[in-house]
Amino acid sequence: MNKHFDVIIIGAGLSGIGTAYHLQSQCPDKTYAVLESRKAIGGTWDLFRYPGIRSDSDMHTFSYSFKPWKSNKSISEGQMILDYIQETAAEFDIEKHIRFNHKVVEAKWSSEHSQWSIQSEINDTGELLTYTSNFLLVCSGYYDYENGYTPNFEGLEDFNGDIVHPQKWSSNIDYTNKKVIVIGSGATAITLAPSLAKKAAHVTMLQRSPSYILSIPSEDKIAKFLHKVLPSKMAHTMARYKNVLRGMYFYSISRRKPKEVKKYILDLIKKEMGKEYDVDLHFNPSYNPWDQRVCMVPDNDLFAAIKDKTLSVVTDHIKAFNQTGIELKSGKQLEADLIITATGLRLKFAGGINFIVDDQKLDVSKLISYKGSMFGNVPNLVGIVGYTNASWTLKSDLVGRYVCRLLNHMDKHSKKQCIPRLKNPKMETSNAIDFSSGYVTRALDALPKQGAEFPWKLDQNYIKDSYSLKYSKLEDQVLEFS
Repeated sequence: MNKHFDVIIIGAGLSGIGTAYHLQSQCPDKTYAVLESRKAIGGTWDLFRYPGIRSDSDMHTFSYSFKPWKSNKSISEGQMILDYIQETAAEFDIEKHIRFNHKVVEAKWSSEHSQWSIQSEINDTGELLTYTSNFLLVCSGYYDYENGYTPNFEGLEDFNGDIVHPQKWSSNIDYTNKKVIVIGSGATAITLAPSLAKKAAHVTMLQRSPSYILSIPSEDKIAKFLHKVLPSKMAHTMARYKNVLRGMYFYSISRRKPKEVKKYILDLIKKEMGKEYDVDLHFNPSYNPWDQRVCMVPDNDLFAAIKDKTLSVVTDHIKAFNQTGIELKSGKQLEADLIITATGLRLKFAGGINFIVDDQKLDVSKLISYKGSMFGNVPNLVGIVGYTNASWTLKSDLVGRYVCRLLNHMDKHSKKQCIPRLKNPKMETSNAIDFSSGYVTRALDALPKQGAEFPWKLDQNYIKDSYSLKYSKLEDQVLEFS
């Protein structure tokens, strides 16, 4: 079995499969392998199986630029997304390059040999295998795939029913005709709650504080029309850019006029829920729009379930768990048969891989991102992380193409190494993810940073990044080739 490749990709999820496509189409002479720790393709979309799981980005931007999204559904179920990723891998013959059950634990760079030595553990046997490559692409996202986050609630062990984190959901969990509490107010909670309410006796979404929730149509009528009158790829591209520009406008105006956007969102909810419902208590966050991600719900499904009285929202603090449910600080008791802790995820850069460069262990928290793709003073390493204010795939697509430009440039000029040289070690830095969400703030000390100026600053702007990654000169006085 070959153990040396020109390029090794870590992760066979949305980013990994997309990057593999770009690599084999734009650098056809390169050998590559994809090391995947799980037993299947799909990454996040194979891991998370809780009821109602879906994208919270429209599928015309969340899908790949090279493979049109053909369904009428703009906000799509998780299974459809998983099928789409698997279909892409099969269609472009990427599957044969994937080695499953390979959990990468260490990556060591040697400047002398201009290559990475990558150690992976075989999940079933514990056997350690070593691969080598000239270039390493980390496409494993930033979630901890082993454990989600659950606070240390008092009395957790006293509850007589079942407690499950959405990340650990399995098909044998029965919620039919049961009283269910979903703890949380983020995207996972607002996805789970209305889906569970279809079969449960009643669902209570218990939140400490509200999130911004915006209802959007599950079908994009303009995209649907474009697909009727135009060739598939052209329609996909036009729908994609329409939604990119719309998303950029909404994000920009949210930052410039937060009070007006807040009022706009709340007015929509008040119109939907009526005057008698306390929107200010349950849906009026204390922060501005896009200080945390705005949650999208398709076709008002959350609000419809509340009006049908199959779902209720309670805004309060947990005092303690007890035998029959949860006691709140207000003194109220919530009864439950099943409690779901949609209390957040854990972030872990590159799955916790131990990186070593010329015998020096890297402190991941001190890495500074270069163009949102490479890292200062680290050679031949790319980490693909999507946007926080737009679809993940928009950024992963750009970086995948950029890597191919880089590799072809190095071949043309007979170079073996490229390294973004950080010449100002005192440059001011800040957190790479500018969010106040709990799952982000808990992990900030362990994540790479961004700089204060281009090309070290992350603009979170698709148009700017398109120019920077697609068209700008590779030799920019920062990227050093040798």
